[in-house]
Amino acid sequence: MLLGFKTELHPNNRQKTLLAKHVGVARHAYNWGLWLTRNILNHNFNNPDSKLKFPTAIDLHKLLVAMVKPKNCWYYEVSKTAPQYALRYLSEAWKRCFNKVSGQPKFKKKGRDDSFTLDGSITVGFNRIKLPRIGWVKTFEILPDNVTPKSVTISRASDRWFISFRVETIPQITEKSVDVVGVDLGVKTLATLSTGEVFDGAKPKKKLEAKLSRLQYLNRHKTKFSRQLEKSST
Repeated sequence: MLLGFKTELHPNNRQKTLLAKHVGVARHAYNWGLWLTRNILNHNFNNPDSKLKFPTAIDLHKLLVAMVKPKNCWYYEVSKTAPQYALRYLSEAWKRCFNKVSGQPKFKKKGRDDSFTLDGSITVGFNRIKLPRIGWVKTFEILPDNVTPKSVTISRASDRWFISFRVETIPQITEKSVDVVGVDLGVKTLATLSTGEVFDGAKPKKKLEAKLSRLQYLNRHKTKFSRQLEKSST
């Protein structure tokens, strides 16, 4: 059984720069691949007698290595898997489009859904993880024991970095302490079980309304989708 795990990273300044470079390369590769595939589709639509083969993710990566990397030396400063996965995600997006599951993929913008994926030599420690080309990066939480993820996805929200991965686990069957549990729904508490366990309810509505009102007041002059607005909401 696969279980997902996500936690916040605590990178130093050098690592933040490397993470930002990986995001930039992944976004550039994705947008370049989207530009190329759109041109191929337009050509095939206007020239039905001389159609070009629609490239796979592997085809796109070969073209990227031959046409793009030599002209953009900053591609060599990051792991090669970052643009590879970006083109793989683009290929999957086109498949969903062709199967009429979703619309056409769109160009990625800086600061919106910034993320990239890595694989290779990844080592998980107690509260740190070793990533290709980046090294050991600390985390704010303790990581799972004895796991070796095949790949990890790193994303950015405002100025915070997060890492997520999936691990294979074997479900453990445990004996039930009781066969039947009674539930008493209340007002002060959400529920009370016959075993004595109590579940507290959600926060009072008035407190949430007061917090929402304050955030709306503080953000009233901030531009929509700006970095400052995103930072205040995280």
